[in-house]
Amino acid sequence: MSSDTVPLQTVSRAFEVLDLLEREREAGPAKIAALMDVNRSTAHDYLVSLEATGFVVREAGKYRIGYRFLQRGSRLKYRNRFFHSSDIVLGKLSEQSGELAQLGQEESGEWVMLHEEGDITSVQTGTYPGFRTPIHTHAAGKVLLGNLPEPRIEEILSVDELEAVTEHTITDPAALRDELQQIREQGYAIDHEEQVVGIGFVACPVIEDGELLGSVSVACPTGRLQQDEYRENLIQNVRAAAEEISVNYRFY
Repeated sequence: MSSDTVPLQTVSRAFEVLDLLEREREAGPAKIAALMDVNRSTAHDYLVSLEATGFVVREAGKYRIGYRFLQRGSRLKYRNRFFHSSDIVLGKLSEQSGELAQLGQEESGEWVMLHEEGDITSVQTGTYPGFRTPIHTHAAGKVLLGNLPEPRIEEILSVDELEAVTEHTITDPAALRDELQQIREQGYAIDHEEQVVGIGFVACPVIEDGELLGSVSVACPTGRLQQDEYRENLIQNVRAAAEEISVNYRFY
């Protein structure tokens, strides 16, 4: 690795502290020190420094992630042209289908959820704006993966075995390549419990003037998705939403 690509250790360790705080919800210097295998004073210095930025908050001697991250994330989302071209359409899709509708984009080989609309009490997917998952692990990601440039696809699939999220996730790169070809030909993707047990997804890519913008999808219980007529209706609703978003993006 060249010298200009080596990350500063202090920056890397600071983000390690943030990851630990997110995982633990809250922690004091002693716990962070134990988790990082550093002395307590070093952990304390990192926590105090992060507190000074406003991204970490100290309460009753313990530290937690601050809402400044929410502020930055929300600002990023609402500056996104793709989101603004999609938010009304996503609401319509959820109302028409009666299911949870989601919008996502690819970043660093992962599917990132930008927004969702619908009754989240009827389908528990465990997702939220900013949720990330390997791009191959469900339909909404696979329609993106299948439409990436071929060198990028090969880069992502150049492993012996892909990460599994559930026992139904496709982990064989060769098998996934075959499915990606089918996805490109039919223009949509379906998965059954590859991301969440009991839940399936139907997804379409959103493409405007040759540019892959993201994907739109719906999530529903697997039992409903296995019904032929119901599944076909979902596919048509999602396809129509993708086309409408594309038009909105063109004129936004």
